[in-house]
Amino acid sequence: MAPVTGPGEEMHALVERMYPLCRSITGDGVRATLDIVGEYIPLQVHEVPTGTQVLDWTVPQEWNIRDAYIADGTGRRVVDFAASSLHVLGYSVPVSATMPLSELRGHLHTLPEHPAWVPYRTSYYKPEWGFCLAQDTLDAMPDGDYEVRIDSTLADGHLTYAEHVVPGQVADEVIVSCHVCHPSLANDNMAGVAVATFLARALAEENPYYTYRFIFAPGTIGAITWLARNADRIGQVKHGLVLACAGDPGHLTYKRSRRGDAEIDRVLRHVLDTSERPHRIDEFTPYGYDERQYCSPGFDLGVGSLSRTPYAGYPEYHTSADDLDFVSPAAMEDTLAVCREALGVLDRNRRYVNLSPYGEPQLGRRGLYDALGGRSDTKQAQMAMLWVLSLSDGDHTLLDVAERSGLPFDTVAAAADALHGAELIKA
Repeated sequence: MAPVTGPGEEMHALVERMYPLCRSITGDGVRATLDIVGEYIPLQVHEVPTGTQVLDWTVPQEWNIRDAYIADGTGRRVVDFAASSLHVLGYSVPVSATMPLSELRGHLHTLPEHPAWVPYRTSYYKPEWGFCLAQDTLDAMPDGDYEVRIDSTLADGHLTYAEHVVPGQVADEVIVSCHVCHPSLANDNMAGVAVATFLARALAEENPYYTYRFIFAPGTIGAITWLARNADRIGQVKHGLVLACAGDPGHLTYKRSRRGDAEIDRVLRHVLDTSERPHRIDEFTPYGYDERQYCSPGFDLGVGSLSRTPYAGYPEYHTSADDLDFVSPAAMEDTLAVCREALGVLDRNRRYVNLSPYGEPQLGRRGLYDALGGRSDTKQAQMAMLWVLSLSDGDHTLLDVAERSGLPFDTVAAAADALHGAELIKA
């Protein structure tokens, strides 16, 4: 393995560690994944018992698996869970039998259009068993009897999720959520988990305005469980972002919140537009990742979703081709950079009131123009001060100023800092 030299390589190394684990919506694979993340950032791990009512859902039985295979008449394992956790239908009930291929076929899942790839399939809420394999493997299996073995358990246990909190200057929260339930899929979603982990580490080195709560939970049922357990404090959540598919070679894609005009929607649009990166902004749909849970009408949180190529938007999605070679350090580093920039804008986006609103205050007398001497963007900085003064009426945010003036947000925020220091505006 190449030496780790930067955040992109570090994130890829983290993905490589987590990738082989057999994860599901419950079980030891999720715990093992969170144990690894916990080596990078402190986590508070929650265990929610089977049978717990969470909104309209019930926490299911816990699933764990030790071994699984299909062996031919010579005892050779034609399909082997030890080679890839994708080979077993997720949540398969235990089975130990010998049966002809004609009977076994009804329990086999392949991708004829990609004969060398293994699909990812699950049966969370219907008792079933099965195997996923390459079509090429199935085509090479002769008729005859096969030994079929799935050494799994479905029993009362727990659903596991974890949180990491970066304290802010205020109790109002920004949530960053990612799913931890997919086995042996690098982009969906170990890349998202890695980016979230390194984003949390970066924020911990700053003094953020908001409190940032990172949620590592199984998809759908995990987010629903978190919402059910935090319903009484949901008003503290002011903004949110779901991270998924963060490491593939595609362009960045942002999916708006259900509101469509939440502050996080405007921030991501501004950051992506001004960065000049190739990107796409999608409207909200009630299908996808856990943004649909956070945005459900009863909660209606301002939560969008950031990915590179969105779910089901690339052929490798939910297949064995979503492997370690499919995600790159450069792509994850780029996703992390956009997250940091977006949260930086969100964190500094304030409303100010002009304390000298009658005519333009004399900036030179206060040394504000002199303070800009030597800057390559002196003219921009001067204009930013005038724009901030003009729109500091308690209604407009700094993002409003940046969008209306066409000036970079960082320049506008620096101007606001200078004006605040000169006691010409107040938050």
